[in-house]
Amino acid sequence: MLQAKGEDLRAIGKDASRMRDEGLVSAGRPGIITYSRKVFIPLTRLCRDRCAYCTFVTVPGRLESLYLSEDEVLAIAREGEKLGCKEALFTLGDQPEARWKQARQWLDDHGYSSTLDYVRAMAARVLEETSLLPHLNPGVMTAADFSRLRPVAPSMGMMLETTATRLYSERGGPHFGSPDKDPAVRLRCLEDAGRSKVPFTSGILIGIGETYAERADSIFALAEIAREYGGIQEVIVQNFRAKPATKMRGVPDADLEELAATIATARIVLGPDARVQAPPNLVGDEFQLMLDAGIDDWGGVSPLTPDHVNPERPWPQIDELARRTAEAGFTLKERLTIYPPYITGEWLDPGIAPHVAALADPENGLAREG
Repeated sequence: MLQAKGEDLRAIGKDASRMRDEGLVSAGRPGIITYSRKVFIPLTRLCRDRCAYCTFVTVPGRLESLYLSEDEVLAIAREGEKLGCKEALFTLGDQPEARWKQARQWLDDHGYSSTLDYVRAMAARVLEETSLLPHLNPGVMTAADFSRLRPVAPSMGMMLETTATRLYSERGGPHFGSPDKDPAVRLRCLEDAGRSKVPFTSGILIGIGETYAERADSIFALAEIAREYGGIQEVIVQNFRAKPATKMRGVPDADLEELAATIATARIVLGPDARVQAPPNLVGDEFQLMLDAGIDDWGGVSPLTPDHVNPERPWPQIDELARRTAEAGFTLKERLTIYPPYITGEWLDPGIAPHVAALADPENGLAREG
C-alpha cells in the first residue's frame, strides 16, 4: 500500500476516504474538514539536537536574544487574537541548556530552572492575558513534565518522525548526534502523554532515508499507542522538503504521490475515528490528492506568523484553503487546538476547562463561530 501509484493509489484512496467519511459521520461532523487558526511562538531556536534537515535551530551567536521575552510572546499572541486566532503554538528546541552554557546563563539570569519552566510561565501568561489556548511543542517530555504543563495547555505534541533506530544511531544518519531523536525515547514520551491524560499530537516524517518497512513500523507504533492509551488526538503525515544550508539540502523531496499513499495507509491502519492531517503548505497544489487519500484536517494555519520550521513554504490563505477544500466536496471549519472528544472529562485540567469552553461550540466542540 505504501508503494501504491496510479490506479492502485486511487483504489486504496477510495477505501481510506470511505473510512474517513464514516468517521466524520460518527463524530457528528459529516463532510467537514478542519483546521486550527494559530500563531507560531518560536520561544527559542536553540536545541541540543543536530538534525541534518533542520533550519529552525541555530547557534547562540546568530541570535539577538536567546529566548523571546515575555513582552514579545504576549505581543505575538495579542496580534493573533486580533486576527481571530485561537491557538498559540509554542515551538522550540529540546533542552538547549543541556548543550549551550549561554542558554543556561539566560535562564539563571531570568529566574527559571529550565527551558520547560519558562515554557510553563509563558503559556500561563498567554492563557491569563489573552483568549488564546496554548499548544506546546517543546520536544521530549517526561511524566513529571506533563504533570507540570497540563494546567497551562489543553494540548501538546511531538512528532515521532520514525521508529528507524539506524537513522539515529549510525553516523551520517539524519538524527545522528541528536539524543532526543532516539525512537525509544520518543515512544516513551508518547506513552507518558497518554498515561498523563494529555491530548497529544504526533506523526511521521517521510522521505528522510527510511525504508517502506520502517515507515510501516512507524505507523503501526502510533496505532498501538493510540489504542493502548487513547491520547493521540491527531496524526500528522508530513513529507520531507529539502532546505538550503542543511546537510540534507541535496536529498530529493518526498514524492507527493508517495505522501498520498502514506496518508491512505495511515488512515486504513489507524481507523475511521483517527484524525489524520497533512500540512497544507507542504503539498504544493495537490490539495485534492491529499483529501482523496483520507485526511480530515489541515492542521494549524496562521494569518500572521510564518511556519518557522518550514519558512520557505508560506501558508495558504484561509479563504484559498476553504475554496480548495470546497472544490473537493467538503466544508472547511475551524477547530480548537484540543479536539472535541477530549474537551470533557479526564483529558482536560479543570483549571483550563473554562478557557476552552469560552471558545468551543457547545454543539460540536469545534471553534465557536464569530
